Formats: sequence, structure tokens, C-alpha cells
Amino acid sequence: MNHLDETDNSNGRPIISAKPLTLPAPGRATDLQVKVSAPTQGQDLPIILFSHGFGSNFDGYGPLIDYWAAHGFVVVQPTYLDSRRIGVPPTDTRAAQLWRYRVEDAKRVLDNLDVLEAAVPGLSGRMDRGRIAAVGHSFGGQTSGVLLGLRVLAPAGEGEDMSDSRVRAGILLGTAGAGEGNLADGVIDKLPWLNVSFAHMTAPVLVVAGDHDQSLLTVRGPDWSEDPYTLSPGPKSLLTVFGAEHSLGGIPGYDAKETTDENQDVVDFLQSFTLAYLRHALGINDADWSSARIELQQNAQPLGKFESK
Repeated sequence: MNHLDETDNSNGRPIISAKPLTLPAPGRATDLQVKVSAPTQGQDLPIILFSHGFGSNFDGYGPLIDYWAAHGFVVVQPTYLDSRRIGVPPTDTRAAQLWRYRVEDAKRVLDNLDVLEAAVPGLSGRMDRGRIAAVGHSFGGQTSGVLLGLRVLAPAGEGEDMSDSRVRAGILLGTAGAGEGNLADGVIDKLPWLNVSFAHMTAPVLVVAGDHDQSLLTVRGPDWSEDPYTLSPGPKSLLTVFGAEHSLGGIPGYDAKETTDENQDVVDFLQSFTLAYLRHALGINDADWSSARIELQQNAQPLGKFESK
């Protein structure tokens, strides 16, 4: 059955993961390492290009990656240059452009889907390249956002359009908000890519923000993470998760030390809610998305609130 069983609300099907898959990356000083996870059954499988947060790697975010793969998606995870496994020092000439290397790596993945598909046992001929979503957490949310139309302004960028038409929709999880006038003192000097514009991010996107995600990067409150929704044109959706901090209940990993908050109920909720959105945004199934929103609205003790435009 295409996309596995679109009405399956169980724990999903068995998955296979392959790592490390290596893509040559001239000019990067080190080849790009990639992990691919996919269900062992199913045809015409849609694709998620997942971007990790600053310092993480392709082994992170298992609670989401494994769930999406078990429910019918091929999930591709690059390890970006900012990963602690690579250890690019602040004095390295690449450091000020880490955001740009991320976008180039993401596009390198999309350019080499055939190579990655052939490298995973049993995956050949089963991927649907017409249904690709970009999903990312924290810095990875910005990376995904760039593919969807977000623009990085000076001093790190020139406001150029680096979006990719192969990506149809996305989910931004705990992503930084607007830059100029919103950042704490000295942040722009250390992280110059945080000066961004969402005005051209026109693709369908679900923004997920924790209402207790108080970042030291901004002079504002947790609503800063809602900017990708507030400051971009539609069609957009916003899920604000009650009580969640930057890790949104623990999505960075099953035992990740960078987890700021742990709440399995929130993780379970995000698994099913994001899956429903992805199926909707990629034109697979609208019924689950409708049900997820109704259930949230009618819940006497909801884990979050939802709005769209």
C-alpha cells in the first residue's frame, strides 16, 4: 500500500536505518555524513529532510525520526559542520558562514537522493521525490526555513533567495525569531545569521513553539519563537505547546543531555500532530489533520493551542 497504511494509528511498522552514508562535499573540508531511516514496507514513500539543532548530529531526534519512519516516511538526516563531532573552532574561516554551509549541505542531500536511495538496502525505487518536506529544530529550523523562503540578512547574508522548489512544505520546531532589535547584546557578533526576514517564506509551514522557551538570545519572551508564523505570509499554522521549553518535551533524543525539559506526553502529542500535518501538507491524507485539530480544540486539558492563517 502506498505510504503504508494512512489510517494506521499504532506504533507503526519496522524501520531500517543506514549510516554513515557519505556524500563528497568539495570546499567543505570534510565529506558530508548522512543517515537515512525508512519503513521496511511501502511504496511511494514521501521524504523528510531533517535538520538538527546547533551542535547535534544525525543520531539525534530519535523520538521523532523513528516515529515518522515507522509511519511511512523516508527521513534523511545530514550531520552539519556545527556538529560537536566535527568541531569547527570559532577561529575557522567557515565559522561565520555555518548557516550557509548547512543550506548547501541540505541541497546536496536533495541533489543526491538517488545515491542515498541506492545505499539503503531494500529502499530502491520506493521514494516519492514529488513529496519532500523540510523539518528542523532550533538552528535546524532556520536551515529548513531558508529552503522554504526565509532569508538571512547582513552581516551574515545578503537577503538572497536560497529557497528550493523541491521542498513543498515544512515544520519549524523551536526556531529563532526576528533578528535586528530583538537580540540580546553581543548575540549578532557571535551568531550573525540570526538577523533574518520571514517576509518571503511563502511555503506551507507548521511552526511549533513552547510557551516556556525563554531564550538567552533574545530580549523578548517565549513568543519570539512564534515569529516564523507571525511575520510570514500564509498558508501557515502555529502550535503553541503549553509548559514546553526549548526541547519541546525531549525531542532532541531519548537520552540527550541537551534536553531542557522532559515530558513524554508532549513528545507523544508532537509525534502524532506533526505526522498528521505532514500527511496533510504533502497531499497524502487530510482526515488525520482535521481529527488532530478537533481533538486538540475539544480536549478539556489540551497540551497546546493552535491557530492558522
